[in-house]
Amino acid sequence: MIRKNFIAAVSLAFFILAAGTIHAGQDQGDSSLAISGSFFHAQGADVGTLNLEVGYGYFLTQNWELGVQQSLGYSFIDDGDDQWVGSTIPYVNYNFQGLSANDGFVPFVGAFVGASYNDDDITGTMGPQLGFKSFINDSTFILVKYRYEWFFDELTINDIEDTSSDGNHVVTIGLGFVF
Repeated sequence: MIRKNFIAAVSLAFFILAAGTIHAGQDQGDSSLAISGSFFHAQGADVGTLNLEVGYGYFLTQNWELGVQQSLGYSFIDDGDDQWVGSTIPYVNYNFQGLSANDGFVPFVGAFVGASYNDDDITGTMGPQLGFKSFINDSTFILVKYRYEWFFDELTINDIEDTSSDGNHVVTIGLGFVF
């Protein structure tokens, strides 16, 4: 546990220090496009999921961003048929400007509400999200994001033996652009 916390702290320090050497951030009227991915397999679960995500955001102000993200996940199910899950999720984020030199490191917090679906079922989803953008030049950033998804109804995913259909922790890492 101490080793994981140390690695996380060193990684965060790297993103903050690397971001301090450029002048970046976003302004009112800017747009952003991000491509990210993740993989999840819980200990003792019968399913692992590979997730790819594309998101588009529009900055109403320098801090407030409205957007939509489209994700597609592919679940590898032990002793069962593999399953895909898609999500279309509008979101609102508040970006904290001015916390680092030249706005190269921009943390954010937000919320989303949308729909998750597969071949068999569709349900609503909602929850909080937070993360940060670490700019590597004036318009390109590394995105690290965490969100928790609550489902309105349990999403049917075959007969897997875990509770991942009740809600999910989702961590994504990706690359984004402000234009």
